[in-house]
Amino acid sequence: MSEMPKFVIEREIPGAGAMTPEQVQGAARQSLGVLRDLGPEIQWLHSYVTDNKVYCIYWAPNAEILQEHAKRCGIPANRISAVRRLMDPASAET
Repeated sequence: MSEMPKFVIEREIPGAGAMTPEQVQGAARQSLGVLRDLGPEIQWLHSYVTDNKVYCIYWAPNAEILQEHAKRCGIPANRISAVRRLMDPASAET
């Protein structure tokens, strides 16, 4: 069985970095509720919040289910990119 594809989703959300803890909690709860409805084939791993963007890392069978998740959550998915490889400091070793 092959590993589930991993994706990076870039979301343009002005003011994302200024969200309160309550807003972050609400957004996470909303996302998890939609994920439960979509089923086990899509999984949110984590997100990186910058000033005006959020970068989310997901396992999913395809980009279409990620678009559906964004639509149901009412959040943008401005760019969805499949991860082809992980690169880190250990990549420099032979």
